[in-house]
Amino acid sequence: MTATAAHRRVSAPADTPGRVLGVDAARGIALLGMMAVHALYLTDERGEETWVGTIATGNAAALFAVLAGVGIAFLTGRARVRGAVDARRAAASLTARALVIGVLGLAVGGVTDPEVATVILAYYAVLFLLAIPLVLLPTRVLVAGAVLGAAAIPVVSHLVRGHLPPPDLDNPSLSWLVTDPAELVRELFLTGSYPALSWLPYLAVGLAVGRAPLRSPRLAAGLTGGGVALAAAASGVSALLLGPGGGLARITAASSALDPADLHEILTVGPDGTTPTTTWWWLAVDTPHSSTPLDLARTVGIALAVLGVMLLLDRVRHPALTAVRAPLAAAGAMTLTFYTLHVLFLSSPVDVYDPVPGYVVQVVAVLLLGLAWRASAGRGPLETLASAAGARAARWAAPG
Repeated sequence: MTATAAHRRVSAPADTPGRVLGVDAARGIALLGMMAVHALYLTDERGEETWVGTIATGNAAALFAVLAGVGIAFLTGRARVRGAVDARRAAASLTARALVIGVLGLAVGGVTDPEVATVILAYYAVLFLLAIPLVLLPTRVLVAGAVLGAAAIPVVSHLVRGHLPPPDLDNPSLSWLVTDPAELVRELFLTGSYPALSWLPYLAVGLAVGRAPLRSPRLAAGLTGGGVALAAAASGVSALLLGPGGGLARITAASSALDPADLHEILTVGPDGTTPTTTWWWLAVDTPHSSTPLDLARTVGIALAVLGVMLLLDRVRHPALTAVRAPLAAAGAMTLTFYTLHVLFLSSPVDVYDPVPGYVVQVVAVLLLGLAWRASAGRGPLETLASAAGARAARWAAPG
């Protein structure tokens, strides 16, 4: 199947046989989780994580990234891209989508305070570009590459970042293209809140899963059980290394320049995308957004478990479950549109709510609007824009 044909298949309405509702429902969970991270308190007055922080921080973004890989697998026919023509079409389609999402992300980032929301879209666009060589690889190589990448990329990042200037950690914006393009590249690829190179394992895992028989209950059960086991193992290894292994004491000793409150925050809530480079023991932490091997393994495991559960629920026919999953899947099919609206809402004078009621208002709006839009118009407006750009680019790259 060509990239253009795969595009048409993914664009089918949510109730068609070609649509995997469990994937859309998982996307809906990722969307609501990222909205919670932006809208709700992640720590209490003592600096300890709230239950929202524990559940959503890092996990929602990782699920978002893994599902990006699943989506790209759908765009490329859920199989390895072979042949020069299909390779050109896939590369052109992914590049065009990346440009649309990247420009959108930089535009939204320019009007969004990073203290309110850290916008993922520009980093997401880079992942689409990095996916171009990945779609050409066999599934076994993708899986092996994900394991190797999760182990090696954080080590390389640790080495390189020690020689780079401190990151700005503002939301990347269009102005950076003119004022500091080098900083823009550094942050998007290596030092920012969602460093694309460190997140490549998420993409590779998602691509591999997206090529698998997603309607198989055995696969769904395997993703669920394997994901839980992987997440638990990663957390357990981190606890052993930091505790009996002496890692926490080494990190504390090497962090004398950090304020104790800042160190506590990094070790509990997590850093802003990457860890300090003061000691190699930082690679033993598994805190959210630390981009260490154990953080990547833990969050991949959680993402696989969530997707597995949603795929298992595809086989359950119950009115109450349908009533919950239908709006969740509808919102999940429009994550680009709703995520953008959510971030803009938080940065607008319209957001006059306290955190909890504000989040509830947004969730209700997203679920109801998603249902109404899917029933009346089909794809979301920003999804339509990105899809049209991808389809046109594919036709331009290989006419006919």
